[in-house]
Amino acid sequence: MDNLISPHGGDLIDLLVDEDHIAEMREASRDWPSVDLGPRQLCDLELLINGGYSPLTGFMGSGDHAAVCSRMHLADGTLWPLPVTLDVADEVAEGLSEGDRLALRDPEGVMLAVLRVGEVWQPDREAEVRAIFGTNDRSHPGVAQHLHRAKVWSVAGPVEGIQTPVHHDYRELRLTPRELRHKFTRLGWRRVMAFQTHRTIHRAAQSMMVEAARDADANLLIHPIVGLSQPGDADHYTRIRCYQALMPHYPKFMARLNLLPMAPRGGGPREAVLQAIVHKNHGCTHFMVDFDGAGSVLDTTGSPVYGAEETAEIFAEHADELGMEFVKPREMVYLEDRKSYVPADTVPADGRVLRINADEVRRRLDDGREIPDWYTYPAVARELHRTHPTRGAQGFTVFFTGLSGSGKSTIANALRVKLLEIGGRGVTLLDGDLVRANLSSELGFSKQHRDLNIRRIGFVAAEITRAGGVAICAPIAPYNVVRREVREMVEPCGGFVLVHVSTPLDVCEIRDRKGMYAKARAGIIKEFTGISDPYEAPADAHVVIDTSDVTPAEATREVLLHLERQGFISARDEG
Repeated sequence: MDNLISPHGGDLIDLLVDEDHIAEMREASRDWPSVDLGPRQLCDLELLINGGYSPLTGFMGSGDHAAVCSRMHLADGTLWPLPVTLDVADEVAEGLSEGDRLALRDPEGVMLAVLRVGEVWQPDREAEVRAIFGTNDRSHPGVAQHLHRAKVWSVAGPVEGIQTPVHHDYRELRLTPRELRHKFTRLGWRRVMAFQTHRTIHRAAQSMMVEAARDADANLLIHPIVGLSQPGDADHYTRIRCYQALMPHYPKFMARLNLLPMAPRGGGPREAVLQAIVHKNHGCTHFMVDFDGAGSVLDTTGSPVYGAEETAEIFAEHADELGMEFVKPREMVYLEDRKSYVPADTVPADGRVLRINADEVRRRLDDGREIPDWYTYPAVARELHRTHPTRGAQGFTVFFTGLSGSGKSTIANALRVKLLEIGGRGVTLLDGDLVRANLSSELGFSKQHRDLNIRRIGFVAAEITRAGGVAICAPIAPYNVVRREVREMVEPCGGFVLVHVSTPLDVCEIRDRKGMYAKARAGIIKEFTGISDPYEAPADAHVVIDTSDVTPAEATREVLLHLERQGFISARDEG
């Protein structure tokens, strides 16, 4: 481990150990328990190891967690806004004791770090979601996802880093905090404004950050988050190619591009403070968040969760501790007669402003129409068109959900036949019973296993969609959280249509040829959806069909009409 003190930021705590110690740990690790980390955990571990999360030296325990949730500081009084914890499965937690070593591995089994166990504990998820989201309302997707992990164990303790996660892409753009600080020193950059975003940057945002950097007498670090994509984002590689296409259009010597392996948490102004701390550790002195045109950061549903005003307030409250200056964004608009971007509050009364929002950009990409040069640079537009096929050429998933006996499989089979008649795409049916027999035969019907089964279906559907095919899924899928996870898997790959077959329970029971409902009511079958286990009806379904009073052909026609309206098939195709 090493500390670096620099004019760019405070102490930098690097958790990598020396080579001799690494060899010893690798030898000893044969006898240690281990855990394979998920994407979010890998992001957290990378920022711990490379110093991005300084002054943290490991994953948090109950004391730090409680202090962070209640007063936005670690137990020792250090400013820290959000929990950084390591969740593990029950079987891992049960075998751990204080002082044990836990090997932290990537999905391929490569040991990246070792955690010395200090505590095995269960976080107060209610306190955590109140701290992160300011609400316990389960209709908020982030709240629902956190509370879904209510009884998951966490392991706390200091981390010794062996290596950071391996990235095969854009290695020249992945400078660590230490490397970036040295780069700034060599360039003579003493004032650096970080622009943090997870979206594609177009001309309005570029004009805003150039003006802000000039006002702050600072150079500019464009530091996009690439740890985990958010719903609605362009895919990881497309975004980076768009950033690279944009860089020549900045004033010479003003800006540099670097990638930030950080997982968004949806934590409102607290998350902005965490991002500021991470950027300070990378050597930045000023910080700007990529708000939308209305001055808000959006959640996974596209709803504003916090804005520039709230962020400015929390930065001002902790200014002395934070040591970073928050640069408030200024909305820029395109003034047609000047053929340039100007601050929105300087537009003359007779000025004509041209606007296009993100939804319109997506529609133009879906339809194959041009994106105007005044909105984005042609090189950026070409990248977006190159990797975004029109709706008629995209793969898509139709995901049916509903009670057993509601008619999902019947409609799904009929839809498969109609789409095969139309032709042009491969069509794969992932029916609940077929998947159980061929993909998830070892799984039972506990909530954990049912969720895993749906995630497997989602993974396969996403891969089919990515390849330009059609996946038709027909499981019961009773829980909102897991359906949302499937949607987030599929949407970066193509289209996603959620169909709720809303046939009432009493009708489903009458149709039950296998006697499953009767066995569930008699207590023979446990945890049966609709009887002894809940079904959460989706509020976000694109199509809702009650098969009580429609034929399979009519129900299938409703789905086809929706696909036609969305441009996935044409009226001519449908016949």
